[in-house]
Amino acid sequence: MPLEWIVYILTALAGVVVVLTRVRLGGDKAGAGRLQISHGLLNTHTIVGLAALMCWVVFLVTGFGDGSGNALIGIAALALWWITAIVGLMILIRWLPSQGKHSAGAVHDEWSEGPGLSILAHVGMLVGVSVFTWAYLTSAV
Repeated sequence: MPLEWIVYILTALAGVVVVLTRVRLGGDKAGAGRLQISHGLLNTHTIVGLAALMCWVVFLVTGFGDGSGNALIGIAALALWWITAIVGLMILIRWLPSQGKHSAGAVHDEWSEGPGLSILAHVGMLVGVSVFTWAYLTSAV
């Protein structure tokens, strides 16, 4: 399968990760203690992730290096993807075990009994953004 197709598939999956993270963690009934995350962090993940998705799709649809500033759109999209991936990994920090006398116990979320889905999504996002960067640098897209 050519790298271009892999980039298209990973783009769709990255969009799913951004949206599902918002759906999964954005409710008012968020867990207490170590599984509660900052609304600012979640909002950053969502807003920057959607901006990255929009810029990246524009970059992919309009073509690379057509002389109309498309290369700058690609660079901006990659920067936004990297920010999204880093914020996503920061969200994963909530799963680290708490150490301390007054630490709160874990509250399980609705979709799983542990961090498996979040780890898969956000480590996958890191791999996907690395592939996007490689594809951009090698002019595969």
